[in-house]
Amino acid sequence: MTGFVFNVMLMLAWAAITGLFSLGNLVTGFVLGYLIIAFALGSEDNYRAYVRKVPLSVAFAGYFLKELLMSNLRVAYDVLTPTHLMRPAVIRMPMRARSPAEITMLANLISLTPGTLSMEIDEEAFVLYVHVMYLDGDDDTLRELQDLERRVLELLR
Repeated sequence: MTGFVFNVMLMLAWAAITGLFSLGNLVTGFVLGYLIIAFALGSEDNYRAYVRKVPLSVAFAGYFLKELLMSNLRVAYDVLTPTHLMRPAVIRMPMRARSPAEITMLANLISLTPGTLSMEIDEEAFVLYVHVMYLDGDDDTLRELQDLERRVLELLR
């Protein structure tokens, strides 16, 4: 049984025992189930990867939500003010991602962020072409995109 399925079963057991199926109680049950798995089964091979990935997933969600909020505010500010700060460009980004799942997730997360759009993927050279609205210097923008890729790969591998 995978760690996630076992965690969901523990979460549902917690909700059944307490008799309350609210979102807050389900989250509490999930956290308690995770702690049980981490301390009781964290050294077993079947659960070791799951125990490691849950905190990474939470950290990645926080990171991406912060980036999403900041880019939304930047685009909104540029749209609502009379001055335009846009410096559009197309960036060639060499990728370390190799599997279709990694490449797809990276490209979709880049496209979800306002101000950036994945344009084309060169699968033979592992290069992603990204259109950016705000070029903060080639190195800075590329470094931000590569930081996103590093976090995606850390989560998926």
